[in-house]
Parts: sequence; structure tokens; C-alpha cells
Amino acid sequence: MTRLHTRLRRGAAGAVAAGLLVISVSAESAYSQPAPAPTVSSTSSSDFPQLTPAVAKQLDKAVTQVMREAHVPGVTVGLWAPGKGSYVRAFGVADKATGAPMSTGLNMRLGSETKTFTVTALLMLVDQGKISLDDPIGKYVDGVPNGDRITLRELAGMRSGLFNYSMDPDFFKALTTDPRRPFTPQELLAYSFKHPVQFQPGEKFEYCNTNLILVGLAVEKVSGQPLAEYINRNVLAPAGLDHTLFPKAAEFPAPHAHGYTDQTATGKTEDATDWNPSWAWAAGAMISDLNDMRTWAGTLATGTLLRPATQAQRLKMSPSGLPNTGYGLGIFNVAGWIGHNGSLPGYESLVVYLPESKATLVVLLNTDIGYKGSEPSTLFGQAITSIVTPQHIFKLPAQPAGR
Repeated sequence: MTRLHTRLRRGAAGAVAAGLLVISVSAESAYSQPAPAPTVSSTSSSDFPQLTPAVAKQLDKAVTQVMREAHVPGVTVGLWAPGKGSYVRAFGVADKATGAPMSTGLNMRLGSETKTFTVTALLMLVDQGKISLDDPIGKYVDGVPNGDRITLRELAGMRSGLFNYSMDPDFFKALTTDPRRPFTPQELLAYSFKHPVQFQPGEKFEYCNTNLILVGLAVEKVSGQPLAEYINRNVLAPAGLDHTLFPKAAEFPAPHAHGYTDQTATGKTEDATDWNPSWAWAAGAMISDLNDMRTWAGTLATGTLLRPATQAQRLKMSPSGLPNTGYGLGIFNVAGWIGHNGSLPGYESLVVYLPESKATLVVLLNTDIGYKGSEPSTLFGQAITSIVTPQHIFKLPAQPAGR
């Protein structure tokens, strides 16, 4: 199995969009008792270090070391904590052909960070009483295997049992043969539905892009609007995200960084900047910049767009099978850091928030090429948090190839 197949199942393509959580957990371990959030050591605001020049120097060294070892062309990093200062840096190049430097103001593709917006759109409709998390997906989309039993809650929580379309060999061939072609949601689902279900609804946790395509279609059905339009108007605008968008086609507003991937038909590294993200759609197509993701990290983790009871449901974490890691409804908790990551050809993102110190970490980079089995976004997250929050180190192992 190629590395693309493995990564595609993660995020919107799990990296090809992203999410790195591609694990399975048995029903007994996950549901025989209430699933608490991961247990981690407490960290108060006073435990978070002042982001002094000395700390900044440590962070510079850690980031540049990851860049060098993992061969990352360019990365932007933002770290903020109330009363502790900030650390905002751009490293490397945004365009290998011209040598143009990376900048903190560039637009970047987000990959599976998109899932947080799609699920937020769903939860806003729940708050309006227009839809229920316990509705079966078959109420909104025809032809879904087990559609009369799989709930919207199970889709958002990655417990549907549906086959991940981005793991299908025919999909891989279609994408890599013509990466600029558009895909419709129905085409993506067809790649999934030709396979038998992997397990019964709620039986296991397994990260799956198919789930978010279905959530997106349910949002469209209930709202009566295209998903991109609904998210742009009802999620991005209220959150004040002026430099974030759900593209309707292959548009990629300037200025943006070029992205580099080896998820290609030949396995050679190519410039994926203009690849059409429609294949990831509700699971990974969105675009943003560093400052907007700073805002979104806190909005997402604190639930300012949702009713408190709905946010509490979102943050109810189920075990993921990884140490100190749980997954809620389109959101994870890794050692206390709440948020999501993303990856698709050419780009990766990490957008997380630590409630105890109200700290925000955003990492955006212009490659998805892994290093020794790890996603580069995770390597940056681990290196940075090892310095500033050693009790809360961001570790999110990638799924072994072939699983």
C-alpha cells in the first residue's frame, strides 16, 4: 500500500486530508464505561513560560532542527498565551523555484482542519433545532450502507464503520492521474459504498473521510444552501475569519505559498499548489492564514458559536487507542491540547488550544512529505510543546502503513 493510501485516510485526506487519527478501538474498551477526556497533568497559566527572547531562541532552534531533518521548505508558527507574550515566526521558503521567503501572512491549505468547520456547521443546526445528532444519516442521504442505523453523532465522532473512500485504489488512481480534476461528493461516496462496511455503527473508532462528506451533505440538505456558502456565511463571518474560505472550486487566493508533495503517480515530489481540493470537500478543502487560525483555535475549543450543552457534547472524548489522546465530534484532545490537524498534498496544519493556560499554537507548512513515519506538523508540535508545556507534549503518532 502506498503512503498516499495511508495518509489519504487520515485527514481530508487525512492528509490528503488530514487527520492523523486513523486508529480503531473496540466497542468494549470505548463504550463499556463512560469515556473521559484523556488524563493529563494540570497546567495553570502561571506554569506557561514567559515567551522571552531566550525562550524564542530555544523555539527557533527546535523549529529549524525539525525543518532540516524533515526537509520542510517553509513553515509559519504562532504561539500565544495571555500575559505571557507571543512567538510568531516564518521560516524557509514559500516557493522553491523563486526562493521567495515564507511569510506569516500567506494563505495556506488546511486539510482536515476543515472537519472542525463542517462539524461546527452541523452543531449550529442542532442548536437551531433543525437537526439532531441522533438522526440517522439515511434521513438526509439515500443509499448509505447502514444508513438507517448510522447517526450523525457517529459520523462526526468517526464511529460509522463506513469504508474510507480515500483508501480506494480507483480513487487513488483518479486523483493522481489528474489532480486538477473536480470531484463531486457523490463520486467520492461511490468509491466508499462499493466496499462492505468495516464494522457496525458505534463498534469502533476509525478516522474516515467518508464520514465528513456525509455530514456536509446533511448540512446542505437541512440548510438548503451549498456547504461552502453556509460555512462562509454562518461560521466564518460570526467568528470574524476574514481570511478563511471554503473554496467553491480550485481557487486559491493570493498571496499563498506553493506546496510540495510526493503523493503522486510516480512517487516523485511535485508542486501541488493548484491541485483541486474538491476531492476532500467537507473533509479537507478549506484555506486560511496564521492569524485567522489563531482566532479559530480559541473559538473552536471554547465553543463560542455554540450553546454550552452542545459544546459539552462536542468535547466528550472517546478513546482513540493512542496515549493521552481522545476524539470528540470533529475535534481531538492530545495531552490537553484541543483542536485538529490537517494534511493534504502539499500542505499541513496544526491548530490547537490549551484551556488551562488559554494558550494557542498554530503551525502551517508547505509540504506533507513525512519523515520517518511521522507527519511534519506533529514533529513541529512536539518540538514546540516540549519546550513550553512539558506536562502537555503534543504527540500524535501516524498510522502504520498498510493498516
